[in-house]
Amino acid sequence: MIAVVGATAAGKSDLAVELALRLGGEAVNADSMQLYRGMDIGTAKLTAEEMRGVPHHLLDIWDVTATASVAEYQRLSADVIAGIHGRGRTPVLVGGSGLYVRAALDHLEFPGTDPAVRARLEAELSEAGPGALHERLRGLDPAAAEAILPSNGRRIVRALEVIEISGRPFTATLPEHRYRYDAVVQIGLSLPRAELDERIALRVRRMWDAGLVDEVRGLEKRGLRDGLTAGRALGYAQVLRFLAGESTEDEAREDTVRTTRRFARRQESWFRRDPRVRWLPHDDPDLVDHALALVG
Repeated sequence: MIAVVGATAAGKSDLAVELALRLGGEAVNADSMQLYRGMDIGTAKLTAEEMRGVPHHLLDIWDVTATASVAEYQRLSADVIAGIHGRGRTPVLVGGSGLYVRAALDHLEFPGTDPAVRARLEAELSEAGPGALHERLRGLDPAAAEAILPSNGRRIVRALEVIEISGRPFTATLPEHRYRYDAVVQIGLSLPRAELDERIALRVRRMWDAGLVDEVRGLEKRGLRDGLTAGRALGYAQVLRFLAGESTEDEAREDTVRTTRRFARRQESWFRRDPRVRWLPHDDPDLVDHALALVG
C-alpha cells in the first residue's frame, strides 16, 4: 500500500501515476473535493490523458449538494483497496486531505454525533459566521484550529461538537498512528514555501484560463451554492461570491490564491506531524526512482 501526500500543487498526482505504471498499480483518490462530480478545473482533477491508462478510483462519486462524510469515505476506500488487492495490484493512495488519508490508511474510529449539540452549533454558525466559531475552536484546541480553514464552517462545527460531547480536544480523539494494512509506505513531496506559493499562483491563473468561472456557473445550476461542503471549496466559494456580486473577479482570483496558500501550510503541518511520512524533494531529477527505493 503506497500513499503520496503533501500540499496542494506539489505534484502528487503525477508521481502517483508514475508509481502506478511502474508497479502495476491503481490510484485511489484522497482529495475530498475531487469526490464531487463536475468539480474538475478547480480541484486540478487529472484528465483521462493525464491518467495514462491508470485506473483511478473514488472520483466523481458525490453530487455537489451532498455533504462530505469522512466516515463514508473510509468505508468506500476500504472496499476499493480490498478490490485492488484482490486483483493482485498495488493501491496508490493520492491526495492532500489529511483526515481522509488517515481514514483510508489507519485504524480510525470517528466519534458519534449529538443532534441537539449539532443543531445548536449550526445555528450559531448561521448567526455569527465561521470566523467566530473558529476563534472559539482556537481557544479549545489550537491544533485543530490550525488544521481547519477559518472558512470551513462545517468542519469547525464538527470539531466543536466532538469537544463538547467527549470533553476532550478534537485532535485528542484521533488515535496514535497505526496502519490497518501490513505494509504501507507514505511518500511526502516537499518544496520551499516561496516556490510553493509561486506554483499555487500559477495553478490558480491556469484554472481561471481553463474556465473555472464557467464551471462554477454550471455547478450553481446543480445546487453548488447550497452544498454545505462543495460550495465552500477553495476557488468555488470565491467564484460564487463573484457571481453573486459580492466581489470583483480579480478579487475572487486573488482571494483564491491567498486562501490556497494558507491551506497548503495547514496541509504541510498536518503531514509533518505524521512521523511515518518519508519526504522527498518534489524537483528531485530521480524522484520516481527514489520513491520506488522507499517502496522496496
